[in-house]
Amino acid sequence: MAYLLYFAMRKTVLILDFGSQYTKLIARRVRELKIYSEILPFNTSMKKIKEISPSAIILSGGPSSVYDREAPSISKEIFELNIPILGICYGLQLIAHLLGGKIESTKKREFGFAKIKKVKETEFLKGVRDGSQVWMSHGDEVVKLPEGFERTAYTDNTPNTVIENNKRRIYGVQFHPEVVHTEEGKKIFKNFLYRIANIKPEWTMESFVDTSVKKLKEVIGNKKVLLGLSGGVDSSVTAVLLHKAIGKNLIPVFVNTGLLRKDEEKILSEEFKKLGIRVRKVNASSLFFKKLKGVREPERKRKIIGKTFIDVFYKEAKKLGKIEFLAQGTTYPDVIESTSVKGPSAIIKSHHNVGGLPAKLKMKLVEPLRELFKDEVREVGKILGLDDWFIRRHPFPGPGLAVRILGEITRARVKKLQEADFIIREEVKKAGIYDELWQAFGVLLPVKSVGVMGDKRTYENVCAVRMVVSSDGMTASWYPANYEILNNISTRIVNEVRGINRVVYDITSKPPGTIEWE
Repeated sequence: MAYLLYFAMRKTVLILDFGSQYTKLIARRVRELKIYSEILPFNTSMKKIKEISPSAIILSGGPSSVYDREAPSISKEIFELNIPILGICYGLQLIAHLLGGKIESTKKREFGFAKIKKVKETEFLKGVRDGSQVWMSHGDEVVKLPEGFERTAYTDNTPNTVIENNKRRIYGVQFHPEVVHTEEGKKIFKNFLYRIANIKPEWTMESFVDTSVKKLKEVIGNKKVLLGLSGGVDSSVTAVLLHKAIGKNLIPVFVNTGLLRKDEEKILSEEFKKLGIRVRKVNASSLFFKKLKGVREPERKRKIIGKTFIDVFYKEAKKLGKIEFLAQGTTYPDVIESTSVKGPSAIIKSHHNVGGLPAKLKMKLVEPLRELFKDEVREVGKILGLDDWFIRRHPFPGPGLAVRILGEITRARVKKLQEADFIIREEVKKAGIYDELWQAFGVLLPVKSVGVMGDKRTYENVCAVRMVVSSDGMTASWYPANYEILNNISTRIVNEVRGINRVVYDITSKPPGTIEWE
């Protein structure tokens, strides 16, 4: 049975997901107000909800109509919990529908900007400017309010834009306060959480570190913990947090899969030596290349890498004697993107550090960062003493360069991408935009193109350059890099990396694409 590290007696805002592309942003906005939030699927049982005992519940938006045959819904029992509830878009319509109101398809579907007009000043809308801009995305609207509700704001196209039942502390907004396009969305969340729900802003990374260290000491005691150290920010912060809690009983194992960035092992060794953490190194690159030979399908590559990673750990664990715990640098976006429920959520991609352990390992799983978004992980790393430049390094996928090499994985193809990727990151740093970006990397494509180099015809690989900006990796926009940067990157890759004769730039945002190509 896996053990997951959670806080005890923590104020939690529960977000029930009905399939909105913005659900993750709701969680981010709540946490920005220093209150812990957690996303669960709409069909979470009442038993589970009562066990969590949330201080407030937010119902997300979604693509469905409440009258659809298989429309996602909730038990009316949720309204009897005597806690504040906020419905957003579909969440508003569902509240009205379940409590006796009426929903109809609008004559004019509303997508984009609108301005709200306040009917009256309330605690929920306190300080929100009359005429404030909001972001709409709906085809249905509330035409009849449930008993006990009143409208407190409207737009030109939506009469019941904001509805409130102050006595029962149930609220609804037709727009999306979580997106940046809604000018005073943060103020609305603040009013709901601080004024209505009376939750104190106590979710800080300092408190997270203190509580986590204490909990880790209690649970692990004098037992040993095996940790897979990939060199990325997540696993590195996990290592430093565990080292603070249990010292030498942490056994970090760095597995050289052969799929890492250039000089990754050297960088990692130097950083952890300064922190007094001894790292056990295993070169398993030959094994990984053998297992991946001939494999082209993305999901199969991920699963092979995950299984092989665990197998290497198992072999190392046997050498080290009895070890009761295995630690992983799982973060909250990993958990969200690897969860599949009937209805709105679907598996985007599997993460080899999510989903439990093979029975043969007979270890309990410790995932101390499982609750955190990437920016929160970086803040924890800073508190624990990791160098700033190390913390600010761009995220690197668990399966490594395997998800950036489309098609078969070979040593030669990995070598090409390592060199091209190094050039991209070096030029981005020279241009002074590294910290503006969420990620900047290269992707080796399984296609060849004709070129001319040194008066000779070439027929070599294409490298795609990917640069994106994001706050947490859940959504991302492609970065409008200037021509000088792109020219420098292209010229260097073609001149310095044998086997690549063409460079292209990826201008796809997430959604509809993903950040990684596989």
